[in-house]
Amino acid sequence: MSDGDGAVNDALERGLAVRREVLGAEYVDRSLAAPHELDAAFQRYVTEHCWGLAWTDDRLSRRERSIATLAITAVLGRMEEFRLHLRGAVRNGLTADELAALVVQIGVYAGVPAAVSSQRALRETLLSEEAADGSVAVGAGSSGEA
Repeated sequence: MSDGDGAVNDALERGLAVRREVLGAEYVDRSLAAPHELDAAFQRYVTEHCWGLAWTDDRLSRRERSIATLAITAVLGRMEEFRLHLRGAVRNGLTADELAALVVQIGVYAGVPAAVSSQRALRETLLSEEAADGSVAVGAGSSGEA
């Protein structure tokens, strides 16, 4: 597909909207304000393919996609991405207790070291978010209250 193709432009536009909704507009805008041409091309790729094609596929809900993304980034040891997607998972409706349960699942299938790093990132991220705006109640139940 060429840059002039409507399908590409549609994927880019949909991807940008979903990316902002999940990761937060401030983070996305900072990422897109990259001063170097190589960064701009990469950001377009990420927005178009990851967000415009994968994250807009309605066969998985955003909650389910967040769970999968967290598990994958934890297993790969990509804690920077894990932290970023923790915030997105909260925006997608996961509670602190559900995220804690996911860390246990990560430990069972990926090993304790992956779970230890994930638990640390979870605790630090949730406490940071709670301190910043009170949006995440650490210890919130799975009733959807956050």
